Amino acid sequence: MRAVVDRIAAQRPDLDVRLAFLDLSTPSVDQVVDAVAADGHSHAIVVPLLLGSAFHARVDLPGLLDEARARHPRLRLTQADVLGPDPHLIIALRDRVVEALHADNSPRHSGGGISRHSGSGADSAPRLGIAVAAVGSSNAAANARTGDVARLLTALTGWDTEICFATTDPTLDKAFARLRARGAERILVAPWFLAPGLLTDRLRNTLPHVPHADTIGAHPLLAEVALDRYATAALPLELSA
Repeated sequence: MRAVVDRIAAQRPDLDVRLAFLDLSTPSVDQVVDAVAADGHSHAIVVPLLLGSAFHARVDLPGLLDEARARHPRLRLTQADVLGPDPHLIIALRDRVVEALHADNSPRHSGGGISRHSGSGADSAPRLGIAVAAVGSSNAAANARTGDVARLLTALTGWDTEICFATTDPTLDKAFARLRARGAERILVAPWFLAPGLLTDRLRNTLPHVPHADTIGAHPLLAEVALDRYATAALPLELSA
């Protein structure tokens, strides 16, 4: 995330760009907002680096910002929209899958538990299935929106895809079984996550012999989408300036 924010700051040197974490790391949202207020800013736009509009985006962050507004009544705080299944991020996800496929095809990865096609020709490619694995939410609408990621990836690439979640149904095991039932001979897990962590580890442990693509990470398109969310949230301010 620091690499992502560094890229955003490099693209917009006119902005004061700062990184904050909702939990598990520092600086916290409270610390950063307090620092922004102490530095004399009158307006800050908070761009959630979140892929889904679930509890963090709908409850945690708004609550933290409400508390910050009470502490700093002269500081205007605007929460931008989440990143969501933006077409640019679908491209970034595709890029991570392609990188993983190339790595799996390298000589040092030959034979690593992937079903190889043994049909009519040695050069025939195995039928590919992609399990798009996201965090999951208790909110059904958020999960449905995340399900669009798999459909958009299919539309972009023609790959056979299934959505699955690390914390709710359908699980990775179920997605794997569905892809197999549809004839996929080679399956790869595409994490719909920005960064690795406990849940991506859980996914790897579920199917340890299946290749997993890297998380989106500091892909250049992630910075572009974050800046787009900033620009959309800033538009009323810019129009009134």
